[in-house]
Amino acid sequence: MISPKLVLKLAIPTPLRTVFDYLPPVNFNEQDLAALSPGARFKVSFNRQTVMGVYTGIGEPSIPIDKIKAADKLIDSDQAIPHDCLDLSLWAADYYQTPVGEAIHTAIPKALRIPEEPPQKLTKRWRLTTEGMGLHRDSLKRSKKQQKLLHLLLDTASLPEESLKTHEIGKPVAAALEKKGLIEAFYEDSKKAVAETNEQSTSASLFAEAPLELNEEQKAALYAIRFHEYACYLLEGTTGSGKTEVFMQAIAHALQLGKQALILVPEIGLTPQTVDRLRQRFNVPVVELHSGISDKTRFDNWQAAARNQAQIVIGTRLSVFTPFKDLGIIIIDEEHDLSFKQQDGMRYSARDLAIVRASKLGIPLILGSATPALETINNAISGKFHHLKLTRRTGTAQPPAIQLVDMRNQELVNGFAQCSIDAIEATLKRNEQVLIFINRRGYAPAIICQSCGWSVQCKRCDAQMSLHRSPYHLRCHHCDARRAPPKICPQCQSPNLIPQGHGTERTEEFLKAHFSNFEVLRVDRDSMSKKSAMKELVTKVKSGEPCILVGTQMLAKGHHFPKVTLVIIVDADSGLVSGDFRGTERAAQLITQVAGRAGRADEPGTVLLQSYKPSHPFFEKLLNDGYHSLARDLLNTRKLCQLPPYWSMAIFHAESKRAENATAFIQQLKQIATTMIAPQTTCEFLGPIPALLERKEDRLRFQLQIKFQHRAQLQALLKKLVPEIERQAIAKRCRWALDVDPLEVG
Repeated sequence: MISPKLVLKLAIPTPLRTVFDYLPPVNFNEQDLAALSPGARFKVSFNRQTVMGVYTGIGEPSIPIDKIKAADKLIDSDQAIPHDCLDLSLWAADYYQTPVGEAIHTAIPKALRIPEEPPQKLTKRWRLTTEGMGLHRDSLKRSKKQQKLLHLLLDTASLPEESLKTHEIGKPVAAALEKKGLIEAFYEDSKKAVAETNEQSTSASLFAEAPLELNEEQKAALYAIRFHEYACYLLEGTTGSGKTEVFMQAIAHALQLGKQALILVPEIGLTPQTVDRLRQRFNVPVVELHSGISDKTRFDNWQAAARNQAQIVIGTRLSVFTPFKDLGIIIIDEEHDLSFKQQDGMRYSARDLAIVRASKLGIPLILGSATPALETINNAISGKFHHLKLTRRTGTAQPPAIQLVDMRNQELVNGFAQCSIDAIEATLKRNEQVLIFINRRGYAPAIICQSCGWSVQCKRCDAQMSLHRSPYHLRCHHCDARRAPPKICPQCQSPNLIPQGHGTERTEEFLKAHFSNFEVLRVDRDSMSKKSAMKELVTKVKSGEPCILVGTQMLAKGHHFPKVTLVIIVDADSGLVSGDFRGTERAAQLITQVAGRAGRADEPGTVLLQSYKPSHPFFEKLLNDGYHSLARDLLNTRKLCQLPPYWSMAIFHAESKRAENATAFIQQLKQIATTMIAPQTTCEFLGPIPALLERKEDRLRFQLQIKFQHRAQLQALLKKLVPEIERQAIAKRCRWALDVDPLEVG
């Protein structure tokens, strides 16, 4: 008989920051209870709904036992959520002050969020028929692909269809052999296939193609990595210095030890080229985990990693929660990128969670970037991270020549100086490619009246509406509100309404008209909305035909375009003025990353920075001394101003349609916080202060910034403060959220 003093502790996806008590299902006995492990899923009734609850343990009831309901049933016969995924979710919930149920809900695929058993996956596999087994190894030599498949099946009992792509064998090849009666398909439960898949991956050659020869700097970086213990390595290398090859050979070491590898990239658009390179290099299953794949595929790939059917997983920030059978290395490419921080819901940093996970597992973590975040550089300087440097480009590639174009007193042509247009023309005539960087999508950032100066403002936000041409409309880039452009000015009735400024669409229009003999390819969130759009664009650019790429920062992240020899940054001044203390850091990273797209192969590269402030100290420091030197100066400023990474920060955000509700919440929050700690010089409270964009979606937004010299002090306060403020009536009269270690203060 089950003890009446013990209840199940279940995490349920709800804003309430607690686990909930349930009695075991009525058909449970002591043996069933003893067999439970954390991560099991239960079907339960909660708030008049049927939901899924995750078992976190057993304990004393927090309310009278007669008021506790029994769980309906155990959904999964085994542990549905593996312990490493569950442990990381619980750690994240505690550190970021997020409800446990919501943290777990964020970490798992949709198929596990519903109170039902997920559909069983059947794996399609190929095996030789009796006739096929009698073939000589060279029987199909007239068709190289068919012979390759024959050799694979002669060496192994069967082959999963999904692995055909890994071996560069198309499905029509298998269909042709099936038609000849030489092979046959069969279906098998994926769980049963695990052992066979592992046996095949270890018996086959690890490499599909030979690794590249490393230079001395790359060898030193690779040999410094210890694969049997935790350590965090910052691989700082100038753009084009061969960081990816170091990553690939580090992955090979982990695979040779029988381990799995996790690679995080900042953007979905970077996954196709990375996956292709991994599949070309390794004879092991490689899977993707990001929002660009279907929910079913994500669940299948998630399970494949947990069952050791996938040796390499590549994904965006959410893939940091992926369960693994035997993870051996984590790699984060472009570790400085903002995309690794979730900005709503559970506001976690994938980079920081990867550090926690690697530490718990005792495995190496490699952070790669040409422009590391200041926090990462500080950890390298202090000795917490091992600092590995690649200072020169691989092969014969040389760093691009960077020139400042003084825009003062120049007659511009659609935002371009004449020397920039001449440079584009000369580059195209040499059959090379051009990249134009303009970090504003749409046709123009605003429409203004030439007669009175009126401009179209968003009715819901403190922002102007941007003009888009495809289709023709005005859009707010903060709340996504849309409306038709006015025909006359509502203030003075003038018809003289003109687009002000340049976006990617307007720049594309001008370039197509001016360079009509060459293809112009636009890369922004609007043009790349189709799932396969980025992959198709990369394929087209890598064909080598002369063309012009024009786009936003989607172009700045890790793409390797060998034929791009000219890069033009249309407005290099845009990051010099910012209300965020990280603004200068971001501007330096963006300029360095965009400039790094030029001259990555044999042809020399040129970068033109169009600026109205060419003598600004920022440009002088960045261009003459480099990013790392500028970063050290910025770190000194941060230290003097008591800012991260020297002090830890958290920001409470509050918003309401009535400003007094949001400010009252912040004021009460501040009052409660100051009563919880003694006055001291190692902490600071700033607020209520308006957000950088004060009104968004018709809500007024305010903040309270909290800084502590020591992270432990900040965490101790938050653990007491959050439950207390939740009990206050004012917390129910506004929306509020907490951001620990914020990357943006707006």
